[in-house]
This record gives sequence, structure tokens and C-alpha cells, in this order.
Amino acid sequence: MTKEFTIKFNERSLQYLIIAVLAVLLLFNILGSNGGKAGSNSVGIVSASEIIPNGVPVVYGVELGVSYDDVSPNNQRLADATINKLSAYEDEVLTGELLTRYIKIGGSISCEYCCGAQSIIFDNGERACGCAHSYAMRGLAKYLLLNHADMTDYEILGELGKWKVLFFPGIHEQKASVMIGEGIDYTDFVNLASNKYHGIENGVSSDSTMVGGC
Repeated sequence: MTKEFTIKFNERSLQYLIIAVLAVLLLFNILGSNGGKAGSNSVGIVSASEIIPNGVPVVYGVELGVSYDDVSPNNQRLADATINKLSAYEDEVLTGELLTRYIKIGGSISCEYCCGAQSIIFDNGERACGCAHSYAMRGLAKYLLLNHADMTDYEILGELGKWKVLFFPGIHEQKASVMIGEGIDYTDFVNLASNKYHGIENGVSSDSTMVGGC
């Protein structure tokens, strides 16, 4: 009886060992297929210096007399002056193909951290938000369409995104941290600041830092 019991005990122990090994392998495969994440909304670590644009915009910076460095929480007066420069073309009237492009670009980005509008323009191209940030983004979009029509819609939208990140640096730092956890390229300003991943940062404690008047 003792020998038979020992054999059965050893067989049962071996079965438990095999089950344990299979469970570990299954868990490893699950984590591997998720890119090492245990679930959605994983948060990585991104510093502000990784997302804040700096220097003079290559295409239009000298023309408009603006620098990314001029929009900072450390100097609100200079930030407001820069926003005014970007807003100068906001009242320009676009028609035809330029209007079509403007509606596509303006409808792809919002000022949700300030005025809450779903985009900075309505479907007909009229302004949908009256805050200074939206005026700046609309003005820059019109300026680039009128003076640098060779830029693609994606490139222009990316430029609007850069300024939006400067207007709301804290929340975009947190958004970038969520995006890196999801495997999304946060260095692409269309990904980071347009409506493409709108709300992906929801549920993460928000930073209300805002540069420029709303």
C-alpha cells in the first residue's frame, strides 16, 4: 500500500507541476501579446522637454515674427503677444479649394481644454470657439493656406498641434504618457494634439496649466 500510495502521490505532484508550468507560460504569452502591459490605459513616463517645441518655426517663424519659445507659463504677456500675431489672419476669407482644406484642417483639432468645443470651426468653416487659442490656430491655418499652400493638410495640422501643446503643456505631457503606454507615437503632433486621440487621457489626473487667455 505504501509503495502504491507513493507512486500515485508522485504522479499527482508531477501533474501539479505541469499545470503550474503551463500557467506561467500562458501568463507570459498574454503579457507579451499586450506589449508588456497588463491592461489598457497604461501610463509611461514622458517629460515636458520631450513634447515642447522650441526655436523659430522654419516655414513661417521669421515671416510672422514668432518663436515657439515665446509661449511659456513664465511670461504670459509675451505669450499673449505671440497669440495675437498668430491670430492676425483669422478674419481672412477663404474660398474654393482653400476653404475646403481649411474646413478639413480646422475640423480636426479642438480647444477642448479651454472652450470645450468639439473643433475650432463648424462644418461650414465658421468659428466654433471664441477663445484666444482657437483664434491663433485658425489664424495660422489661414496664413499657411494663403502663403504656403504647398504644405500638406497634415503638415499644417501638425503646426497647429505644436502651438496647442504650448498652450496646454501639462495636460499634453500626461496625454503623451498615456499614449506611450498604448504604443502610440506621441512625438507626432497630429497624434498628440489633434482630435485623432481625443480623450485618451481621460481618467488620468489632469494638469490645468494654461498659457494665454481663454
